Amino acid sequence: MADTEELKETKEYFLATPARHEGFFLKGSHQLDWGMRNRLARIFRPESARTVMLAIDHGYFLGPTTGLERVDMTIVPLLKYADALMCTRGILRSTIPSSFANGVVMRSSGGASTLREMSNERIAVDIDDALRMNVSAMAVQVFIGAEFETQTVHNMTQLVDLGLRYGIPTMGVTAVGKDMVRDARYLGLASRICAELGAHIVKTYYCEPGFETVTAACPVPIVMAGGKKLPEFEALTMAYKAVTQGASGVDMGRNIFQSAAPEAMIQAVGKVVHELMPPKQAYDCYLTLKSEQEKARR
Repeated sequence: MADTEELKETKEYFLATPARHEGFFLKGSHQLDWGMRNRLARIFRPESARTVMLAIDHGYFLGPTTGLERVDMTIVPLLKYADALMCTRGILRSTIPSSFANGVVMRSSGGASTLREMSNERIAVDIDDALRMNVSAMAVQVFIGAEFETQTVHNMTQLVDLGLRYGIPTMGVTAVGKDMVRDARYLGLASRICAELGAHIVKTYYCEPGFETVTAACPVPIVMAGGKKLPEFEALTMAYKAVTQGASGVDMGRNIFQSAAPEAMIQAVGKVVHELMPPKQAYDCYLTLKSEQEKARR
């Protein structure tokens, strides 16, 4: 039992100071439960409110994509530079070290390959399994305008409902099929539908002109999809334009792991996203890091 004889009678209650009530740093997220916000804070850096998410979930419909043939060899060395990792549960369990402490956004929809109608997806992960893997968010593809549009929207709303019950955010990924135009009108429509129906994050493509209207009209954070492989300077320029026009970061895959120097590229992307480093300066940073890494391997 504690000794009560030497206890002081007076205590500091800071009666003149109102109780501190801090808001949340991320757009549209201040009214979420503590657990949801804690998971979002694993994905987005609080100091910048942005993220460098490394997307490696391509194999769920493409198989062994170039650069992802051996995730243990090509991706694991990049994890220390990623704020979050977007991957499937199969890769997470089989290959990603459990010591990885940043955000994991788990691909939670699937069912069609490039050989079939890709919008014919279903929820592919049980919420209990997402909890077992301690993921920070669940990602689901939404095909606005495609044959199975309604089905994919319902996939997302089901995950939103389950995620709200257990404290896991949902990221709606706006899919663009071969018959859809990547312009501000379409991307604004798709992004707003995802947010209106409960997505806590939206992943969509960059477009010109009008990307700033897509981000302004979306009440939750938008992360820019990297898309097809571009020359490094062009990819850095696209990332810079996206974050300066309202994106809360990028979710890049091929523009990082298919780069001539993936470690240098992900670090340069981080400079753009978190420090708003201009593209020319970021590209010079990429070249310097690339040269240093090449020398270290000799």
